[in-house]
Amino acid sequence: MQKIPKWFIGEFFGTFLLVFFGCGSICAAVLTGAQVGVFQVAIVWGLGIATAIYLTGALSGAHLNPAVTVSLAAWSHFPRGRVVAYVAAQMFGAFVGAAVLYFIFGDALTVFEKVNHIVRGQPGSEASAMVFGEFFPNPGGHPLTEETRARMSSWRAFGTEVIGTAILLLVIFCTTDERNVARPQVLTAATIGLTVTLLISLLGPLTMACFNPARDLSPRLFSSLAGWGAVPFAVNGWGWLTVYILAPLAGGLLGGGIYRFFFRY
Repeated sequence: MQKIPKWFIGEFFGTFLLVFFGCGSICAAVLTGAQVGVFQVAIVWGLGIATAIYLTGALSGAHLNPAVTVSLAAWSHFPRGRVVAYVAAQMFGAFVGAAVLYFIFGDALTVFEKVNHIVRGQPGSEASAMVFGEFFPNPGGHPLTEETRARMSSWRAFGTEVIGTAILLLVIFCTTDERNVARPQVLTAATIGLTVTLLISLLGPLTMACFNPARDLSPRLFSSLAGWGAVPFAVNGWGWLTVYILAPLAGGLLGGGIYRFFFRY
């Protein structure tokens, strides 16, 4: 175990916890009705992220997100040669997190699909697949219809994820810059977590508020292997790539750029 780099351990377990707490809150909300309203899901996400950062920050810097890693490599001093390895650790941690949640909520998931006449892997099963991957607009535990799809076009969804991730990265850069005398210091992780809570509360009803390609792609891949087949990659067309991978990466670079040119202390 001593041969495993500490940064890999940090990114793996940190992203695992992010998915476990975050996607776990969605599982509890959709499958059991445990959470009432988007804010209760959002606050669990935020607290989960803060916890993951506090636990793993000393090991790896607690990126826990490819958008953070890429932005740090572009705008800060993070070694570019380590980007792929960091992203791999994040993807692996997120995948294991999804698998653990499937084990815990497996029975509840089966009952939910049976009660709501959802056939896993068939059209409409995004209603249950949403506890892993993300869709726009937010299905809210129901199959998407033409009427509900009209709430969020693909290009608006892309822009939403770019803006949300840019704001998140701007907060991360500003709160971790030692030259910022007003930075929250010991409350840095809490501030980042609460920023995610705010963003999910605002944007979650529209795109499910991704901001993190590893958080979406790994659980999405797991759901495809767990019986949903092509559904997770077909419901929004190429949106799984453009909205939930490319948009957060672009947003992260935008947020880092805004920090570099306007906020650098």
